[in-house]
Amino acid sequence: MPKATLVNMAGEVIGDIELSDAVFGIEPNVTAIHTVVRNHLANLRQGTQSALTKAEVSGGGIKPWRQKGSGRARQGSTRNPHWTHGGVAFAPKPRAYGFSVNKKVRALAIRSALSDKAQEANVIVVDGLKLDEVKTKTFKTFMDKIGANKKAVVVTADVDRNVVLSARNIPGVLTTPANILNAYDLVNADKLVVDKAALEKIQEVYA
Repeated sequence: MPKATLVNMAGEVIGDIELSDAVFGIEPNVTAIHTVVRNHLANLRQGTQSALTKAEVSGGGIKPWRQKGSGRARQGSTRNPHWTHGGVAFAPKPRAYGFSVNKKVRALAIRSALSDKAQEANVIVVDGLKLDEVKTKTFKTFMDKIGANKKAVVVTADVDRNVVLSARNIPGVLTTPANILNAYDLVNADKLVVDKAALEKIQEVYA
């Protein structure tokens, strides 16, 4: 059964905690992770690029010269793509890049990402993750002590205003409630810092 380091809010290690085999102990499915990450990045694309085809640029309604006898190549319009001020061939148009992914695949990707973090000993569980006030310096000191001072995802049981506001100005640190985990964020992070109450929710939902 996989284990994670258990720490308190002082940044001190107070023991180990066992993790669920069904959530943190599976063989990571690389295909599922790749699919979900690609889906996430595709959904972020605005798809607003646009260019004009030769039918949409102004001008070009008259044949520039007669078909034969001028000695020049035959032309039908001055707005063909090879002309200056001509339209764009196969011009990009606004489109949606997103695609759907099955819920089971999303859940498998999250379990795979969590299992990978557990296998690399990059899961840190906090016994009561809470702050009495919004204080970035206090939270930064805590993250430094537990070795999560680079790219880290902090998972809380619910939306905790003090934690969210204290962490938002720390470069590389992202906070998220346990009920909206994202496989992309998990893969992109070096450390996973989880509140003990949030851990119970994760294991209950994804087991």
